[in-house]
Amino acid sequence: MASGGCVVPRNFQLLEELEKGEKGIGDGTVSYGMDDNDDIMMRNWTGTIIGPSNTVHDGRIYTLKLFCGDSYPERPPQVRFISKIKMSCVANNGVVDPSHFAVLGQWQRGANMELVLTELRREMAAPHNRRLTQPPEGTEY
Repeated sequence: MASGGCVVPRNFQLLEELEKGEKGIGDGTVSYGMDDNDDIMMRNWTGTIIGPSNTVHDGRIYTLKLFCGDSYPERPPQVRFISKIKMSCVANNGVVDPSHFAVLGQWQRGANMELVLTELRREMAAPHNRRLTQPPEGTEY
């Protein structure tokens, strides 16, 4: 929601996210962009997370797919790791399970793809995920 109670239209929200994603986010440990610049509905996105230091993920680069359906940002994107990873919120097929990942499970309209990626990175460093044995680097689902 914008100030004054106005709801920002879906495409405006996604254009804003695209612009921010293209400029780079924070310290560069997460990034995202559209898969196809000709996708006028802006549904398919690719995200990248660089694993946090002092964890089994340190220095690894993880690729994810994000799908923003027609109800985004009212409803969360669907998120799936392409790079194989073991985390408590990721199913065996790479899909991030909203019932185990609060950002998706308790989605609020003000959330965005940047928040999803930064919170997944934070989750990698959580005590229950930071030392899990990982699949060989470079393997994919």
